[in-house]
Amino acid sequence: MSAEIIDGKTFAERLRRRVGEAVPAFASATGRKPGLAVVLVGEDPASQVYVRSKGKATVEAGMESVEHRLPAATTQDALIALVRQLGEDESVDGILVQLPLPPSIDEKAVIAAIDPAKDVDGFTVANAGRLAVGDEGLVPCTPLGCLMLLKDQLGDLTGLHAVVVGRSNIVGKPMAQLLLKENCTVTIAHSRTRGLPALVAQADVVVAAVGRPQMIRGDWLKPGSTVIDIGINRIQIGGGNSKLVGDVDFDTACEVAGAITPVPGGVGPMTIAVLLRNTLVAAHARAGLAAPEGL
Repeated sequence: MSAEIIDGKTFAERLRRRVGEAVPAFASATGRKPGLAVVLVGEDPASQVYVRSKGKATVEAGMESVEHRLPAATTQDALIALVRQLGEDESVDGILVQLPLPPSIDEKAVIAAIDPAKDVDGFTVANAGRLAVGDEGLVPCTPLGCLMLLKDQLGDLTGLHAVVVGRSNIVGKPMAQLLLKENCTVTIAHSRTRGLPALVAQADVVVAAVGRPQMIRGDWLKPGSTVIDIGINRIQIGGGNSKLVGDVDFDTACEVAGAITPVPGGVGPMTIAVLLRNTLVAAHARAGLAAPEGL
């Protein structure tokens, strides 16, 4: 069997286009564009790349992008004060604090300062709680993007057994909640789960978010299963070269799975696309408008 490749890049481009097409109507109704504020603390190279990409995508979608780049020496109090200031700014619909933060800053305290109505990352306790009890709220971008890919690939997910390998607050746990909402039977596993290969072998859907390169092998998988690989790991391949791989051993998985996301080009592009979607949804909610259909 040769697995079908799930093209997250193409899906993300379509979603970004739909967001961009909906922005003019919002601007006409409110007299302003939706606004996203991104806060970066420090000089982490990967974070700088992410922030540039998010800013560029926001502008391309016709929305306002505001970046706050702060030195690594910024205090926790100063950062929280900025986040609260952005919460009071009526031109800002979404607030994203780029993680990780410097070790001297408590990430939980900073996230707690974000207005839940502008929490486009979906990380606040308020939005996590809404997801857990099935209420409407802003959902973390990566898990929501994964769900979109799954529904596009499989349609109705009712009754499928999904195994989520990973238990983080920003990916694994919200992914499980989203799948439960779609009437899946969900098992949450992790790197310390006993008998993990046998558990994965029972899954119709496998979501890998454990952070270990190529941990999940093809011979673990149920034939014909759908695999969503969230992992992004850089490994050395000799000669001083490296490459990006997921948490799934792609080559062996392709021999067993029915469909699989590649790394790169699978889940990754969805994260920024869903961030734009969340910003537009938050803007509509704050303006008392119904969110556009199809998002």
